[in-house]
Amino acid sequence: MDLILKYFPNITDKQKEQFSALYDLYLDWNSKINVISRKDIENLYEHHVLHSLAIAKIINFTPGTSIMDVGTGGGFPAIPLAIYFPECTFHLVDSIGKKIRVATEVSTAIGLTNTTFCHERVEDEKQKFDFVVSRAVMPLSDLMRLSQKNISVKNQKNALPNGVICLKGGELQNEVLPYKNRASLFDIKDFFQEEYFQTKKAVYVPVC
Repeated sequence: MDLILKYFPNITDKQKEQFSALYDLYLDWNSKINVISRKDIENLYEHHVLHSLAIAKIINFTPGTSIMDVGTGGGFPAIPLAIYFPECTFHLVDSIGKKIRVATEVSTAIGLTNTTFCHERVEDEKQKFDFVVSRAVMPLSDLMRLSQKNISVKNQKNALPNGVICLKGGELQNEVLPYKNRASLFDIKDFFQEEYFQTKKAVYVPVC
């Protein structure tokens, strides 16, 4: 939890309480439904919560922004972002029902009112959103192909045009190549100094 305050010192008391509650909730749920590697649960704040919040270093979502999290798993990156951006709405989608259950239960337990959940494949989602986010779910080309239909080109309200922001690791040059004229690549080590983030990256691709 101290890691969150290190990089986001201005969060409210309510946000502090919500972030603080995540460890025990995920520890409990992970013992029933494995959504985080058992060996990695002790690194929840660094490897999962803070990693998700890298998106908040790339864009400060304007109130009223709608975001879909594709392949959310147990709720990353959407739940940390929903805590941080309480005036935005987050729609969490995953094809595995038990993972959506964990995300739903955690969200309810910490009192989030800006999240909705759907057990489905992204290709079946019909709604429109301002942004799509994801965390190491699928190759960028697949994510763009499946989710581009869900991104509204209207109601531009943020500093960045509506589009896709995904968190990735390792070498991404080949993945980004088809979008090289419009994609932006971010080194997360520029935001967070912990060793874990040395090879972590984020990709932003506008759709308009």
